[in-house]
Amino acid sequence: MKKTVLLLTLLLSSLTALVAQTYTTPNTGVVWTLDDIAAASPSTVTVSGSDYQLLENLEIAENDTVQLDSDLTLSIDADLLITVFGTFEVTGSDVTITAIDTNLPYEGFRFEEFSSINIENSLIEYGGGLRVLTEDFRIDNCTLTNNVEGATTGGVISLSRGVPQITNNTITFNLLPAISSGANTEVSAYIFNNYIEGNNQENSNRPQINMGTTRVNDSLKIIQNTIIGDPALDQVGGIAVSNFVGGNIRAIIDDNIITENRYGMTILGNNSFAYIRGNVIEDNNTQNEPNLGGSGISLNSGAPGMEVIASGNEFRRNLWGITVIGEASINLGDGVDNPGENVFAENGNGGETYALYNNTANTLTALNNCWDETNIPNTLADAEAVIFHMVDDASLGEVLFDPIGCDELGVETQTFAHFNVYPNPTQNMVQFDNTLGIETVTVYSIVGQRLLEVPATEGSNMLNMPNTAGVYLVRFETAEASHTLKVVVQ
Repeated sequence: MKKTVLLLTLLLSSLTALVAQTYTTPNTGVVWTLDDIAAASPSTVTVSGSDYQLLENLEIAENDTVQLDSDLTLSIDADLLITVFGTFEVTGSDVTITAIDTNLPYEGFRFEEFSSINIENSLIEYGGGLRVLTEDFRIDNCTLTNNVEGATTGGVISLSRGVPQITNNTITFNLLPAISSGANTEVSAYIFNNYIEGNNQENSNRPQINMGTTRVNDSLKIIQNTIIGDPALDQVGGIAVSNFVGGNIRAIIDDNIITENRYGMTILGNNSFAYIRGNVIEDNNTQNEPNLGGSGISLNSGAPGMEVIASGNEFRRNLWGITVIGEASINLGDGVDNPGENVFAENGNGGETYALYNNTANTLTALNNCWDETNIPNTLADAEAVIFHMVDDASLGEVLFDPIGCDELGVETQTFAHFNVYPNPTQNMVQFDNTLGIETVTVYSIVGQRLLEVPATEGSNMLNMPNTAGVYLVRFETAEASHTLKVVVQ
């Protein structure tokens, strides 16, 4: 009996030793760096020059601040968690947060409800993601890559409330989706100018940006992002905004590039209002199952109360251009407040072309759109051939598509029909073949600031791009036409 008790005691002691200890800051209003934590608790943080190792769980107390305000590398031991009740600021110009052993990821970060978080200029990798329970959250000019499930299960950045700011980041090849929020939380995030590629490597049925309900008086904003899928992943969409719980959706989805996903974007549920403008939505067909996905935009509502206003979007080579299902509705141009100006080309499956499929009983207005970019000018018959509605099935609603709006696209579209630059994305430069008489090339920031203007020569041209990662607008001008492309610098 004594031997059994002794063995049990030794076993419990061994298990206790395996459980990581947690260091909590003193909660006295201190503003500390990692050096201060190392001085207060040498078993928690070790230091070698600008290299730091975290060897115990770290908890930042409610009244305390921890700052990473210099260039450094923080390597974290397996399964450890950083929990923040107070303030966490990363403001160095070059900060890396990684795992001590990249095969043994750390648990990640948990930012509690009333914490204050600002993370800039950081590489965050080989961890369990950022679980954001606070409204006061900002992450800017960071790279998040090769992260796994840990502190988060919904996305590498998992949001819970408020108006968090996610700007100018690169989010690539993580196990989970890039950005998510809960189905029953109200999140009106500002997601701006991020490069998002190949996330949800576990290939679950979730898009790279996967958002739930929003605040009623503050819109979710997904603006000027590049969202590129991994063609090997056949379950992963681009963007989804869903209302499954009787909440509301207020969304602005503008000027994004969405390509090579299972589908481009979807909005689900009633009590929904969204602007969808100026997006380029191409080649979203990785599953290649038209009954399961492949729409550039899919709208689906089981009850009335969805209003989507879409203008200036470009849809090419998706399995469907736009699908409207159930009680959903979309305004694609009304001749009054919405100019239309959506462009469609080569969206189809099964040998048929589908620019717009109205699978509802609702009448849809779709004035002043270009229904077949490859066949300009369009006739009404050309448009009818790629729109599925009451004419094809008497149980469906009508699509009103007269007048057509290809005329203003004619010169530019015909001149630049097969023009492109490569590589895109790029590290520092792009190349293009000038067989069109291009005279000048101008590079603009995403907000329209002119950064560079150079003359073009006949034949092959190399264009040096700005060094800062982000999305840029490049305008090519001939004597008769001009054309603007988005170029991504990584």
